[in-house]
Amino acid sequence: MMRVWLGNGQQQCPHETLSLSWKLKQPRPQLQARCTLTKQGQRFLTKLTTSSATADNLIRRFLLASPKSVVLSTLSHLLSPSTSYPHLSSLASQLYTGISQAPWFSWNPTTVAELAALLHSLGHHAQSESLISDASSRLQSRQRDLVLFYGKLIDSHSKRNSHTAFDAAFGYLHNLVRTSSSLHVKRRAYQYMVSGLCLMDRPREAEDLVLGLQPSGFEYKSIVYGYGRLGLFNDMNRVVDEMERNGFAVDTVCYNMVLSTYGIHGEHVEMVRWLRRMSNSGVPFSVRTYNSVSNSCPSITRMTRDLSKLALLSISELKEGLEGGEGMVVRELLLLGSCGILEEVMVWDSSEVKLDLHGFHLASAYLIVLLWLEEMGRRLNDSNYGVPAEFTVVCGLGKHSSVRGESPVRVLVQKMMVKMGSPLKVDRKNNGCFIAKGKAVKNWLSQFNNNKSSFTQH
Repeated sequence: MMRVWLGNGQQQCPHETLSLSWKLKQPRPQLQARCTLTKQGQRFLTKLTTSSATADNLIRRFLLASPKSVVLSTLSHLLSPSTSYPHLSSLASQLYTGISQAPWFSWNPTTVAELAALLHSLGHHAQSESLISDASSRLQSRQRDLVLFYGKLIDSHSKRNSHTAFDAAFGYLHNLVRTSSSLHVKRRAYQYMVSGLCLMDRPREAEDLVLGLQPSGFEYKSIVYGYGRLGLFNDMNRVVDEMERNGFAVDTVCYNMVLSTYGIHGEHVEMVRWLRRMSNSGVPFSVRTYNSVSNSCPSITRMTRDLSKLALLSISELKEGLEGGEGMVVRELLLLGSCGILEEVMVWDSSEVKLDLHGFHLASAYLIVLLWLEEMGRRLNDSNYGVPAEFTVVCGLGKHSSVRGESPVRVLVQKMMVKMGSPLKVDRKNNGCFIAKGKAVKNWLSQFNNNKSSFTQH
């Protein structure tokens, strides 16, 4: 049993009441995300790998020639556990030292926490501890900033699965709970401790930590996701039920977490049950709902990752082509959630029809494009709608891809349009979009659907 230390220096068992139902903006538990790398940053890191010049010289030139935003995004990429240049991670400290001497430098607790975690994972424990000690001294009189630093530190260690370092950071937060008189600081500390334990696959300890308290929706969701990721579904469902009993609605975010964890373990029957529960409760499906479901379907993910295997090019073909649990969960998703998601991501008026694919993963983008094309065919054959002047599919420029400017969704959509003979082409003014005239789309869809019907009959 964990014990919690309160500001009066007295030991208190977590069964005693302390409300954690604060109204702070809560981050959702998430998997590791790779920081976007600019083209300029990519060229610099490539030079570090291939050039005969010393790293010091290359770093100095890069700092002199690059704007602040490029330098900082490059550092963030090196600090990320999922960097595409792991062999260069050890140079992050040198780059940070150079940045700290720039006239525009501003000390940032998040960056320092990430650097300390990286150094620890590389075995440079003394350097890591020195950074943490310096930050603790710097922020001693600013406890709101200090709890943020320790929180980012615990988050960074958990992403690197550094058990001893995580436990040390956990201790810093526990001590802050004991010594601080600020309710805000205590609440933030609990938030980070619960989230961190769940990210370290220790949801039972997280649940023990808040036992007898009044957890917020964030704590409940963290624990739900923590149990679900481990496949401990009885515990996950128990916490969902407890969450509801204590007055917290099971919202779209929570449903998506549950669907995602069942998807990770290939539990398609349970996904269908939860999709129906979600629909019956009137909870709207979201982009992430589609991401969670489509990512659980190996057939779809294989097609969208290896475009040479892209074969199912209509909703009817997809329904017939997917077998077993995959087919069951996709058909249920399309049956229950197709109208709502299209209303969220599509604009239709007389001048333009626009489909926005921002936020979709590859598999779900594929699914939505097929769904959208089916809906376009229906509306264009309905005299109540008319023919809009232009059609646009927005894929983005890859700003959130691992390398800026390289959009996997755009590549996928282009392949789909080419294979289907679509008039939608890359916009010359914005290569993150596909455009076509409305009449051309209407004629093409009519011909495309007729060809599909003829093929089916034969």
